[in-house]
Amino acid sequence: MPKHYTLAEVDAAATLLRSGGVLAYPTEAVYGLGCDPHQQKALERLFGLKQRASTQGVLLIAADFEQVARYIDLAAVPEAILAQARSSWPGPATWIFPRTAEVPDWVAGAHAGIALRVTAHAPTMALCRAFGGALVSTSANPHGEPPARSAETVAAYFGDALDGLLDAPLGGQAQPSTIRDALTGVIIRG
Repeated sequence: MPKHYTLAEVDAAATLLRSGGVLAYPTEAVYGLGCDPHQQKALERLFGLKQRASTQGVLLIAADFEQVARYIDLAAVPEAILAQARSSWPGPATWIFPRTAEVPDWVAGAHAGIALRVTAHAPTMALCRAFGGALVSTSANPHGEPPARSAETVAAYFGDALDGLLDAPLGGQAQPSTIRDALTGVIIRG
């Protein structure tokens, strides 16, 4: 079994992430798998757990806009579009932006942009704050399986291969966040 953390132990879960660990944690609708986006080996382990190609890329989730601003090529984003995205945050809205050199290639995969979300989900916000930045967020499930909606399902999917699990409530959303291309307005996932 992976190490279980409660919300009272969020600082210890953040330490696990900073040390290169892969952590499952609750998000708005499903459990996510996360790691430090700047540690390539951690992300390779995460993709191995998911049995998914690294070219697909992952999104980053954060507690506030300041945690994602460094990843957005602000010069390439019209003010009105940035304002629209920011007005949807915090909340279950993911936006794909042109990315800066701060985004590691292993996070973006084969994509030119970077998918970002500023969450309103209190446990995820607490984790990002304790970590001190944005985290990788991808659904906690092996490729082709339904996303985990409970700590028990996460443990059944990954067992000891997972380093840790933040056991806290989901956010109550029925579906994972909408993903929209910021520049074109195209909805990638509704």
